[in-house]
Amino acid sequence: MPMYEHVFLARQDLSQSQVDSLAQEATKIIEDNEGKVVKTETWGLRTLAYKIQKNRKAHFVMLNIDGPTSVVAELERQTAINEDVIRYMTIRVEEHESGPSVMMRKNERDRGDRRSRRDRDDNN
Repeated sequence: MPMYEHVFLARQDLSQSQVDSLAQEATKIIEDNEGKVVKTETWGLRTLAYKIQKNRKAHFVMLNIDGPTSVVAELERQTAINEDVIRYMTIRVEEHESGPSVMMRKNERDRGDRRSRRDRDDNN
């Protein structure tokens, strides 16, 4: 069965629980159309490189999907209608990453860098 990564950006004024419900709705669409969500990652509220529909920030969510092409077509159709989603992209992948995605590893690395800088400053 083909594998996909679906990333969507939700408006900045939504709460985290509303973003989680958007991810659950997407999961329901996928499962109703004979697909399967392997992994869901919420990357949090991030600053955008440029404004999109008057938003400077957006909540990022990624879904790893196993399913037929019809699943992706229906998911994208429903996502395009949703006013809370400002951008989305689905790509086909050969295999899903095991463990956290690059974006999640980047967050952990950044937090570690901040801690080590604080430690260096405290020692001086």
